[in-house]
Amino acid sequence: MSSRFEAIGVVVEDLERAVAFYRELGLELPDPDPEGHGHLEAGLPGGLRFMLDTVETLRSFDPGWQPPTGGHRVAIAFRCDSPTDVDEVHARLLQHGGEAHKKPWDAPWGMRYAQVKDPDGNVVDLFADL
Repeated sequence: MSSRFEAIGVVVEDLERAVAFYRELGLELPDPDPEGHGHLEAGLPGGLRFMLDTVETLRSFDPGWQPPTGGHRVAIAFRCDSPTDVDEVHARLLQHGGEAHKKPWDAPWGMRYAQVKDPDGNVVDLFADL
């Protein structure tokens, strides 16, 4: 028996708002289905998939699901082309419903780093080599 990592899913309240936010990070997400099916996917390099599911969709098979509170356990990380890009992408994400979690800084491990919460509070890391 074997397994392989193939996808990462993010739970969101508003699919259209989430699509606009994650498109700013370069993900090629399709437009939400007008029929209201609360699931979308974007292909990633290496055959991985990035998935968005609405709370309603998640609760259709896990009725007791509750969002985490008090912090995050998983972050999604995006490499930027340059330290300047970290600052620029950070600013764009704030204009598209994101909330600053940690403003851009030069990390001691040799990277420009920032953290933004997406419109649903999921942490997104931005980084580039200094």
